[in-house]
Amino acid sequence: MAGTLYVVATPLGNLGDLSPRAADTLKQVAVVAAEDTRHTKPLLVHAGSRADLVSFHAHSTERALERLLRLLGAGTDVALVTDAGTPTVSDPGADLVAAARARGIQVVTIPGPTAVAAALAVSGLTADRYVFLGFLPRKGAERRRLLDLVAESEWTVVLFEAPNRVAELLEDLAEVCDGGTDREAAVSREMTKVFEETRAGTLAELAGYYAEAPPRGEVTVVVSGTGKPRPEEVPIDPETRARVLLAQGMTRKNVAEQIAEETGISRNAAYRLVNEL
Repeated sequence: MAGTLYVVATPLGNLGDLSPRAADTLKQVAVVAAEDTRHTKPLLVHAGSRADLVSFHAHSTERALERLLRLLGAGTDVALVTDAGTPTVSDPGADLVAAARARGIQVVTIPGPTAVAAALAVSGLTADRYVFLGFLPRKGAERRRLLDLVAESEWTVVLFEAPNRVAELLEDLAEVCDGGTDREAAVSREMTKVFEETRAGTLAELAGYYAEAPPRGEVTVVVSGTGKPRPEEVPIDPETRARVLLAQGMTRKNVAEQIAEETGISRNAAYRLVNEL
């Protein structure tokens, strides 16, 4: 009979937030798969657990995943934990959960702390509907796309960020939100810990503050929504766009390639359209 995979939420910082059920689960299982074993070891001591610690993180190999699946398949109960909060949120736990389900292994949640809900609760911003984007890419087109998504979001948006990049994130958010003077936000750091702090204001105000006073510790950023639905994008008409590009002096080959990329039609169809023009 296969073992059970327990997805266990752990404290964001204050060990008093470890639920009795979570502590009992950590004592009951034979193996704990942890994002950082050095970080998790004190937690197991606190819970009175003697489980074997196994490393499982974003850079773990397929072999590490298979090892855990073999243990589960052999009847060993395994607890999956992250450094703080609920596993599978901005960490690799989802891969293990999906693989376990695919093999018919029972997966049980042991709910508890989560930085997303905690930050929303103290932000003062609407949280009946929200979008969670986790960590944005550090640079590139994908970062810009997600920044634009925040700017246009009808609902509150929650982001994670490393403390040394918070000021840059807030500056970028303010820029895409027309200067950020009319967009409310909140920055929570070190939640549940001794130096817990949540600072609220406009994106412009917060960007200015954290540029002068870089934060320390784990940071969660909450940005208010526009309160308005995103405007629907008008589909690009391939023929009209092709005529514009040809008039600009582009070659037929380059026009066809750009039309295919912008409109989603096949390259062959784009070439036929341009040649017919």
